[in-house]
Amino acid sequence: MKAIIEEVKGYADLIWLENLNLRGQFKGGIMAYIRKKRPELFPLYEEIYNKKRLDYWQALEQDISQYAQTQGFPYRVNDLPYGRSEKGKPVIVNYFYHEKIRFKK
Repeated sequence: MKAIIEEVKGYADLIWLENLNLRGQFKGGIMAYIRKKRPELFPLYEEIYNKKRLDYWQALEQDISQYAQTQGFPYRVNDLPYGRSEKGKPVIVNYFYHEKIRFKK
C-alpha cells in the first residue's frame, strides 16, 4: 500500500483506502475465486471476512497512520477532508471501518 501511495502522491490530492466489500450474493463467488487463484491468501480472507477479525485492519491502520505521520501526509479515519492538500502531500482517508459508520437521520 505504501508503494502505491509513493507512486501516486505527486498526482493525487486524496487517497482513499477501503477494504474489500464482500456482501450479499458476491461474497461466495469472490471467496471461491480467492481459494482457487490465491489459496495461500484464503485463510487470511477467511479470518477477516467470515470470522470478522479486526486485528488485520487495526494493524494496517496503525502502520498507515505512522507512515502518514512520518511523511507529513494528512490522515483521516472515516472522514472527508475539506479543502485541497499541499502538492505531493495527499490526504489519506482510512475507510476500513465503513461498515461501522451509522449516519444520524
